[in-house]
Amino acid sequence: MIILGFWAIISILGATVLKGKEGVEIAPFQLLWRTKKFLNFIDNVGSKHRGFWKFYGDLGIIVGFVGSIVVFAYFIKQTLLILFPPAPQQPLPSVQLVIPGITIPLGYGLLGLAVVIIVHELSHGFLARAENLSLKSVGLVLFFVIPGAFVEPDEEELKRAPLRSRLRVFGAGSMANIITGLVALILMSVVGLAFVPGGIVVGGVIKDSPADGVLKPGDVIVEINGHPVPTLEDFIEVMNKTKPEEVITLTVLRDNERINISLKLSQHPGNPEKGFIGMYPGQNIDSRIGLKTPLLVLFLSLYWIYVLNIGIGLMNLFPLIPLDGGRMIMDTLKEFLPEKPAKVIGYSIMGIGLILLGINIVVAIRGMI
Repeated sequence: MIILGFWAIISILGATVLKGKEGVEIAPFQLLWRTKKFLNFIDNVGSKHRGFWKFYGDLGIIVGFVGSIVVFAYFIKQTLLILFPPAPQQPLPSVQLVIPGITIPLGYGLLGLAVVIIVHELSHGFLARAENLSLKSVGLVLFFVIPGAFVEPDEEELKRAPLRSRLRVFGAGSMANIITGLVALILMSVVGLAFVPGGIVVGGVIKDSPADGVLKPGDVIVEINGHPVPTLEDFIEVMNKTKPEEVITLTVLRDNERINISLKLSQHPGNPEKGFIGMYPGQNIDSRIGLKTPLLVLFLSLYWIYVLNIGIGLMNLFPLIPLDGGRMIMDTLKEFLPEKPAKVIGYSIMGIGLILLGINIVVAIRGMI
C-alpha cells in the first residue's frame, strides 16, 4: 500500500507540478530524470586519463568475453539440473531474482544496487569519453521499487566507432562491478576478523521440506543431537552423517530463548543417502570487540555490495541484447562475418540464451509462490 501510495503521489505531481518539466519523464510505475550537470565531471575523468582507461577497457574486453562464456555455461548447467533433477521430489535452487524487500533485504539491497548502478554507468561514461565518444545526458530512473541510473552516449557515434572502442565501452560496466565486488569482499574479510562464529542462522526454509513450518528465518541452530555446530563446517560435517527418515533434535535460539526441536529428515537433493533439513543455512556471528550491531551493519552492507556487484556484473555479460554481453558478441560477429551469417549465429546464441533464462526465471518465480 505504501508503494502504491507513493506512485499515486508521483502520478499527481506528474500531471501538475512536474508536467512539462525539462528532463523529467513519468509513466506508470516509472520515473526518469535526465540532466547534463555531471557530464563535465565524466569528461574530465575520462579525457584526462585516456591511457589508463584504454588499458582498463582492454581488460574489460577480456573479462567480458570470458564472463559471457562462464555465465552461459552456468545457465546450461542450471537448466539441465532443473530439467533432469537428481532428486525430483526436492525443489532445486535457481536464478535469484533481485527485488529489494522481497528476495533481498530492502535497505541493504537498495544500497548494493545503488553502488552497482553508479560504478557501472560511470565506468561506461569514462570509457566513452576516453574514446572521444559524445555523451548526451546522465540520469536516474525508478522502476516500481528498483532504482537505476544511466549514462546516455550518442548511439550514432558509438555505432561508427571502431570495434575495439565499442567493446571497451561495453565491457567497462561489468569490469567496474567485478572490481567493486572484489574490493568489497576484501574489506568484508577485514571487518570479519572482529567476529567469531556463533551457530547457524536459518536464512529461509524450502517449501514442503522438513523445515517448512518448523524452523523460522532468523532461528539460530547451536546444536544438532547435542553436538555443537558453531560454524557452517561443523554443521555440514554433522549433517553429512545423517540419513533420510532420521529424526534429529535441533537446539535453537529463537527470540533469545533456547529451545529443542525434533525434525524428521528427508532425502538430500544432491545425495539421496544423506539427510536433508530444507533450509538455507548461514553463519551466525558474535563480536570479539563488542559493537556487534554497527560492525554487522558494515559487514552486511559490504556483503550485499559484493554479492550484487559480482552477480549483476556477470549477469550483464549474458549473451542477450540489450545486455552488454549480447552487444559485445553481436558487434564482434558483424565485424568478422558477412551480415547475414553474423545475424544467424548471433540470434541463435541469443535465442538459446533466452530459453535458458526463461526456464530459470520461471523456476525462481515458482519458488517464491
